[in-house]
Amino acid sequence: MKPVSRQGLAAYGLALVVLALDQLSKHWILFVYDLPGRVSEHLFGPLALTMVWNRGVSFGLFRADQDLARWLLTAFSLVVAAILAAWARKAVRPLLALGLGLVIGGAVGNAIDRIRFGAVADFIDVQRLGFFPWVFNVADSAITIGVALLLLDSLRKEPAT
Repeated sequence: MKPVSRQGLAAYGLALVVLALDQLSKHWILFVYDLPGRVSEHLFGPLALTMVWNRGVSFGLFRADQDLARWLLTAFSLVVAAILAAWARKAVRPLLALGLGLVIGGAVGNAIDRIRFGAVADFIDVQRLGFFPWVFNVADSAITIGVALLLLDSLRKEPAT
């Protein structure tokens, strides 16, 4: 088996950072700040903290209220993370590694919530902007930015050989 590329190691490191930030933010929201007891709290400008238990995929799409759906979504997230981790082993472009690391960390972070709580803890609320009605978390943000970076990387021109 070939060793992990330098960019692959960077992707793994970023995935761990995203996972840690996601889980630490959720721990703080749930057990220190006790957002579930407050439900919603306006912070400043368009930013509020609103407790939502998301049983669907990112941003509450495709609700999955049955236990079977919960475990299928968990398994899907972990399989996707494993496939992306295998892809990251061979990554040689920084943008690709960045995108993979963000998606891997976010997918694992939300899978941990489904295992621990039966749903994903979402709490970042910017609905006051008027055009973004969803409540999300650090993992959702990482997944969204990671997918955008992967799409950008796919548009690159291959260097002439």
